[in-house]
Amino acid sequence: MKNRNKTIQLNNQDKQLSDNLIHLSQKTGIAAITNKIIHQDIFSAIPYLPNGFVDLLFIDPPYNINKTFKNNTFRALSDKEYEQWMESWLAPLLKILKPNASVYICCDWKSSAVTYNVISKYLKVKNRITWEREKGRGALTNWKNCSEDIWFATVSDDYYFNPDAIKTLRKVIAPYRQENGKPKDWFKLKDGSAYRLTYPSNLWTDLTIPFWSMPENTEHPTQKPEKLLAKIILASTKENAFVFDPFLGSGTTAVVAKKLNRKYSGIEINHTYCLYAEKRLQKAATDKSIQGYEQGIFLERNTKLKTLPLKNNHLFTLNRE
Repeated sequence: MKNRNKTIQLNNQDKQLSDNLIHLSQKTGIAAITNKIIHQDIFSAIPYLPNGFVDLLFIDPPYNINKTFKNNTFRALSDKEYEQWMESWLAPLLKILKPNASVYICCDWKSSAVTYNVISKYLKVKNRITWEREKGRGALTNWKNCSEDIWFATVSDDYYFNPDAIKTLRKVIAPYRQENGKPKDWFKLKDGSAYRLTYPSNLWTDLTIPFWSMPENTEHPTQKPEKLLAKIILASTKENAFVFDPFLGSGTTAVVAKKLNRKYSGIEINHTYCLYAEKRLQKAATDKSIQGYEQGIFLERNTKLKTLPLKNNHLFTLNRE
C-alpha cells in the first residue's frame, strides 16, 4: 500500500510556500490577488476585495454539522442561525461578481433548503445538482447518506454556459441502429462495446471522493474531487476567466482553474491547508491531468481511455442524445 499511496504530504521545505500567500489590509486591485491565495478570515478579507472581477464564484462552506478543520471547529447551528451565518458572508461577496457571473454553492441535504432560501434572495437560481458520494457510513435506522447538493445560480439571465465542454462518455446498454444499419449517436470500440457522448444532467454519479491512492488527495476532511470542479469550471467559464473560492480549503478550485487555463484566487483561514494548496498549484504547473477527464471528455467512474478513436476530434460532432 505504501508504494501506491499518493496522498500529498507536507515537509519542512514546503514551509517556504508561505511566501506565496497574501494578506489583505487595504483595498486591493485585481492584479494583486490574481493567481494568489489569501490567507485570512473571510470576514476580514471581503471588505478589501475589488468589485466586479469574478466570472465564477464556487463556494464550499462548512456544512451545518459539527466538524473540525485542523484548529478550526464548526458547530452545528439551528436552521435560522445557519441561514443568518450564510447570509453574513454571501451578501457582501456579491460585490465581486461580474453582471454575467455564475455562482455554485455546495451543501448537504440538511442545509439544502436553507441554502436555497439564502441564494434566492440575491441571485437567479437555475438548478440544483445532486452528486453521489460513493463513500458514506451505513446506518441501521436510516438510509445511508451518500449524496450532496450544489445550487447553481446566476447574477442575471445573461450568463455563459457551455454544455459541449462537459459531455460524458457513457456505455450504451441497448445500441439502436438507423434504417440503413448505421449506429444512431453511438460508436463501437475495438472490443465491440458501444459508447456515446451524452450531455450532462443535474444528477452526477461519476465522481470519486479523493482517497489515498489518488494524486490529488490531502488530509483535508471534506476535499472535493478535481473532476467535480472541472465540470463546473468548463461549463460556466471561458479560458482566462476569473474563478474565486472564499472557502478554498486545500485548493482544489484554484488547482483545477490553473490546469484549465483560468485565473484564480481564494480565501483560506487555515495555514496548513494554504500550504497544501500551494504545493498542489506548484505541481499543476507541469501536470495538467484531472482524474476522470481525458482528451476533452468526462469518463464514467473508474474508467480510462484506451481504445477510443479520437482522430480529427470527430466524436464531438455527434448529435445531441
